[in-house]
Amino acid sequence: MTTPPVRPKRATVHDVAQEAGVSRGTVSRYVNGDRYVSATAREAIEAAIAKVGYVPNTAARNLVMQRSQAVGFIVHEPHSLFIEDPNIGEILLGANAALSEADHQMAVLIADTGRDTDRVARYLSGGFVDGVIIVSARANDPITRVVERLQLPAAYVGHPPGASSASFVVIDNLGSARAITARLVETGRRRIGMIAAALDRDSGSDRLAGFREALGERFDDRLVEPVPLYSYSAGRDGMQALLARSPDIDGVFAASDAVAAGAVEALRAAGRRVPEDVGVVGFDDSAWARRTLPALSTVRQPAARLGAEAARLVLDRIGGAPGGAEVMLECETVWRESA
Repeated sequence: MTTPPVRPKRATVHDVAQEAGVSRGTVSRYVNGDRYVSATAREAIEAAIAKVGYVPNTAARNLVMQRSQAVGFIVHEPHSLFIEDPNIGEILLGANAALSEADHQMAVLIADTGRDTDRVARYLSGGFVDGVIIVSARANDPITRVVERLQLPAAYVGHPPGASSASFVVIDNLGSARAITARLVETGRRRIGMIAAALDRDSGSDRLAGFREALGERFDDRLVEPVPLYSYSAGRDGMQALLARSPDIDGVFAASDAVAAGAVEALRAAGRRVPEDVGVVGFDDSAWARRTLPALSTVRQPAARLGAEAARLVLDRIGGAPGGAEVMLECETVWRESA
């Protein structure tokens, strides 16, 4: 019979205290980050921890404190778009860096289907995270309703309706869309359309509103093609629909760079030159903008900073700060060859 391996004994607070020559209470205060530990005791404890190989029992500490030291990062998008959209990755990395600095773990949760939503709701109800960062929330979002019901500290990237107790980090989608559309008008285009993605979110509806404002009396709703997602395929399909309806179109504002890249493909397949025949502008200044030929004129949004600010806001909420805080980050127009 094989003898089961003997697990090595785990070093305890008592072992550290004995080695350092201090009380167990002093070691506990050090481990819990209490500043009322002298420099001499701190130095002795750190040397003892290194010698005996002590690792704090985080699970036990969190159970006592009723904290998980974890924050959920919820993306309400199809799985395919999570991989395709560089902005989501940048927001995630920015949030993770800020959470790591605060010694918090990130739990990534993707809500694609109704089943995913139910699973995420159960997870949040189980107390596995202390708060949440939510990206791509929609109007009447079921995740938002769960977060509000649980009174879970939350920070949104964007400002969806119904999230009254949360904090928000946003960009000026309306003003930025208005600015880049006006720049497109200045190139002399006369028949400017829009591939308007994600109109069930504040970002999508605000970008359409900015486009409408920039055109004023020249706005023609027949030149607006709504598509469901900020995706390459949505941009390709939307551009094909615009060309079929308005062959004389000579300018396009696409609601994201991925959408714009799909539009450029559809224009090229239809024998239209960009920018000579049709000028195209996007939104995000993501990797899509730089790898599209020609390179896209676009709006640069600070995706990593959006994530970092959302992390800061949710940590403030976990620490007891009231909800309702809103941080707006600046964007800029980046003009390249596509228009």
